[in-house]
Amino acid sequence: MPDSFRISLRDFCMPTTSRVLTSNFGARWGRQHKGLDIKVYIGDTIRAAFSGKVRIVRYEGRGYGKYVVIRHYNGLETIYGHMSAQLVEEDQEVRAGDAIGLGGNTGRSTGSHLHFETRLCGVALNPALLFDFRNQDVVADSYMFRKNSYQRESLVANRLRGVNSIDFGSRIGEDEELAAAAPAANYIQESRFHKVRRGETVYSIARKRGTSVDAILRLNHLKRSAKLKPGQILKYN
Repeated sequence: MPDSFRISLRDFCMPTTSRVLTSNFGARWGRQHKGLDIKVYIGDTIRAAFSGKVRIVRYEGRGYGKYVVIRHYNGLETIYGHMSAQLVEEDQEVRAGDAIGLGGNTGRSTGSHLHFETRLCGVALNPALLFDFRNQDVVADSYMFRKNSYQRESLVANRLRGVNSIDFGSRIGEDEELAAAAPAANYIQESRFHKVRRGETVYSIARKRGTSVDAILRLNHLKRSAKLKPGQILKYN
């Protein structure tokens, strides 16, 4: 990992047209979340952020699900996870904006979304330093990575462009300290679902999922006398 490195952000494409972020880069649930989660729906088109070569097209059941890794000419690699389909092959050349997959909910995922990572020399960088999904744009023509200031800049980027971001208008430079001191943006938990198996009841599902019978009935607009069918999808959170 270099101490400093300039990354060109010209000739880009936003990976998705969605403006809704559901999880920030950084600590989450006691682990390091190495990307941004952006709300997409199953079948939404996912596009290459920059031109480059597809390095990995793979499935990881306990992690990224169906994912794609692209190595770009500006020194970055980008990762696109939890897709329902991959539309490219390894070693394929792609241009910024080419369709590379479809939004999905594969792998370790609690709802359909795009997990998007940006990496420099294999180390995950906060995509909010580079991309502003709410405004569907990059933050500048280039980003200067500096090892000694990266952590602070990443924290500020979460406040300015992450979940529950704080709008400082055009005074970003003057308000960096205030942004860093502001409360951390919260993780918005998406709805979770359970597929009913033969013999299961609302009571057994509630115990399994750590919730209450009343909560499942309320979320699914069910009566206590309702009979469950195998394959039925129930919301439990």
